[in-house]
Amino acid sequence: MKIERFSEMLAEIQRERGINKEALLEAIKASLLSAAKKWFKEEENIEARISDSGEVSIIHKVGNEEKDVTPKDFGRLAAQTAKQVIIQRIREAEKDGAFEEFNHKQGEIITGVIQRREYGGYLVNLGRLETILSTAEQIPGEVLRERERVKLFIVETKKTPKGPFVVISRAHPGLIKKLFEMEVPEIKDGILEIKGIAREAGKRTKIAILSNDNKIGAVGTCVGHMGARIQNIIRELGQERVDIIEWSPDITTYIIHALSPAKIAKVEINEEEKTARVFVPDKELSLAIGKEGQNVRLAVKLTGWKIDIISEGQNKDQAKGETVAEEVNRGPVKVSELAKELDLSSKELVKKLQAMGYDVKSANSLVTEKAIKELKKG
Repeated sequence: MKIERFSEMLAEIQRERGINKEALLEAIKASLLSAAKKWFKEEENIEARISDSGEVSIIHKVGNEEKDVTPKDFGRLAAQTAKQVIIQRIREAEKDGAFEEFNHKQGEIITGVIQRREYGGYLVNLGRLETILSTAEQIPGEVLRERERVKLFIVETKKTPKGPFVVISRAHPGLIKKLFEMEVPEIKDGILEIKGIAREAGKRTKIAILSNDNKIGAVGTCVGHMGARIQNIIRELGQERVDIIEWSPDITTYIIHALSPAKIAKVEINEEEKTARVFVPDKELSLAIGKEGQNVRLAVKLTGWKIDIISEGQNKDQAKGETVAEEVNRGPVKVSELAKELDLSSKELVKKLQAMGYDVKSANSLVTEKAIKELKKG
């Protein structure tokens, strides 16, 4: 018996779906054999055969002899079985193809179409499949509309019993990286290099850029003529603020750049502990720290160093406090030593202290901490 138009069907599937013909035939034979076994007890001697043209037969083997034992009406069952196997294999091939396509696109940007809002995120059409843009991967506060086209970063592709599942994101720092590569051709050409990204999605991003050509400025090139390039990126991010800074191999310079737009007075670094004390003018303190600590927090993420911001006024007060503490805790001092510090003669200091009620008689007399404190206040 023969399945009509079988060879044409196989050729079409192989051409349009890319499914291997030999593998498909083997799968159909296995299914036909399984269907035929209910007619026969000696299962181990039964074999199903199907040709490229669709000729179907069930063969019983006894020794070296073969006998065609194809049941009546097996043609209808064979056609149904073949159809089911083909449909199943097409679905599997489509799933495998979709997985391979998106697996190769991991770390890239793709444009998706918002289908609808669902619990826990948005259903997004990516072309060959649909997936969910979860709440955790959305830009906080961003509202997407049905049929809106949005750029998405492909984080990962997973195989599941239901088929491939693509993890997409608009909050991932990788989205920033790919948007810059798309807008700034000098990055793909290797003239500019992205050295680091620190992001708080929906609020602010800092990106460090290195120029490998002294004639090309890292920041200006990324900003573009009249800000065109950076504005295209910001527009795609829903007006998220993006700070472009120049990367430097010198950590002091890099930290200063990372804290921009604040102006820095001085930086003290500890290489072993990877910590930095950054001194800023009083008026620059709030700018250096940023709203709710955002500016310094992003600078820490970007540089990998712990950063303490100290205003110059605060530093002076601290220095004064340390001086007072030293004086309070210095212990009794000889009149002669204290006189030199106060630019007085020992006799003059003795008279002053005696007038204050302290029992001192000569240059070798000791002056207590309390007396020193009162003397300096007077």
